[in-house]
Amino acid sequence: MSIDLRLQEKAKAIRLLIMDVDGVLTDGQVFYNAAGVETEAFFVRDGLGLRMAQRAGLLTAILTGRVSGAVTHRAKELGIPEIHQGILNKLEVYEMLLQRYGLTDEAAAYVGDDLNDLLVLGRVGLSAAPADAALEVRARVAYVTTQAGGRGAVREVIDLILKAQGRWEEFIERRGSTPK
Repeated sequence: MSIDLRLQEKAKAIRLLIMDVDGVLTDGQVFYNAAGVETEAFFVRDGLGLRMAQRAGLLTAILTGRVSGAVTHRAKELGIPEIHQGILNKLEVYEMLLQRYGLTDEAAAYVGDDLNDLLVLGRVGLSAAPADAALEVRARVAYVTTQAGGRGAVREVIDLILKAQGRWEEFIERRGSTPK
């Protein structure tokens, strides 16, 4: 992945990665069984990417307008410490996260896909959207992934950040080694 220097500089400064869920970590579809129980599908490469980000020292957070038990379960499984669901004012929670961790806008990245993400996307140091995000969102972010939401968009953003920070090769070396 070849990235321009300005984008690389933005990615180099990131310490906190915040993600929406529907349309970002998932493809935006919600399924209900006959009993009304909700299920969602999560992409495993996004999960591995999140674990890599955490190992590299990045803070990770979920910030979503809906409430879902599946999201809670997946976030806990991945060790995401900040899980904020049912949030109508995402900017308020974003500002609280910056304050909690003593960070500035430049140190935060946000991946969002729809209009309710625009206020936060307009503030962060690195704004990103999946390839299938709303047109208005794609037009306003610093980086549009080649992958769709729920199909590797988050992993692509993490890879961009890790490469810009010079951390990518250590994961290749660690994962690519031949077992003894």
